[in-house]
Amino acid sequence: MWSDYWLFLLKALTVTVVIIVIIGAIARNARSGQSDGQKGRLVVRKLNERFHRQADAIRHQVFDKKALKAHQKEEKARKKADKDKTSDRVWVLTFKGDIQASQVSALREEITALLAVAKAGEEVVLVLESPGGAVSGYGLAASQLMRLRDAGLTLTVCVDKVAASGGYMMACIADRIMAAPFAIVGSIGVLAQVPNVHNLLKKHDVDVEVLTAGKHKAPLTLMGEKTEAGRQKFVDDLEAIHRRFKGLVGRYRPQLELDKVTEGDFWLAEDALELQLIDEIGTSDDYLQKQVNDKELVGVTWKPQRHLNMKVRTAASAATDGFINRLSQRILP
Repeated sequence: MWSDYWLFLLKALTVTVVIIVIIGAIARNARSGQSDGQKGRLVVRKLNERFHRQADAIRHQVFDKKALKAHQKEEKARKKADKDKTSDRVWVLTFKGDIQASQVSALREEITALLAVAKAGEEVVLVLESPGGAVSGYGLAASQLMRLRDAGLTLTVCVDKVAASGGYMMACIADRIMAAPFAIVGSIGVLAQVPNVHNLLKKHDVDVEVLTAGKHKAPLTLMGEKTEAGRQKFVDDLEAIHRRFKGLVGRYRPQLELDKVTEGDFWLAEDALELQLIDEIGTSDDYLQKQVNDKELVGVTWKPQRHLNMKVRTAASAATDGFINRLSQRILP
């Protein structure tokens, strides 16, 4: 019975590995289609009108005719006055990150377009939501935000739910970080997991050879034998990434006591404020709404052309993120 069970388990593992390889191939093809000059369109919206329309929808339901007419008269005068003055402009971007930071391709297009027209001193608001993920993807996303600051723009990051690990790697670039009271912030650390089935395969007389050139190539693998030297090399690599991560955070937020906040812990926003991981408590909605009457809010979004492989990749990513979210909901209150 146990022999049949382990044989079934090995078959299931083999099928799982094959599926992962197929999904990985699709993802690589999708990424290759998201290179510079990818097909898509830039969507630019004036957000002020959206806020005004929402308010007007309520006024039409609750105001009497006299009050509504008076408001419409005031609104007409305001619009006429707005034409005679140059409003300060606020550019609004959104980044909802997954494990692979796949939205970084759209972020690159948005920032490149924005830098062609934005003036030094104008503000960019990034509404950020991300639990972190791949180092290379989030490192590139943080580098895109550096372009904004290097161009003399003021960057404000608003966190309504979570900016952890790679998400905080992006957030720390900002001139100012705002977070909702129960948003999760921090997790300045590095994590890697490598499942290993070598002992299981060995027990059933399945021999797997892992061939490498270079003693530090793939120190830990799925099917190869684990060694203490390989494990230590893997840990050393993680420590090296962690040092760079801490260096980045320290460069853009020099007010932090790095030893207190860079051990992988996360905090709710009010605690993060005390540690100076963020600068202000508040939601993105409140921050933008306060500026509707005084500034021109412009939303910029890149919409890539979605091919079949991109749709499959997005579906796979959504399924993975959904599983992780459900798992985290069992752990976090």
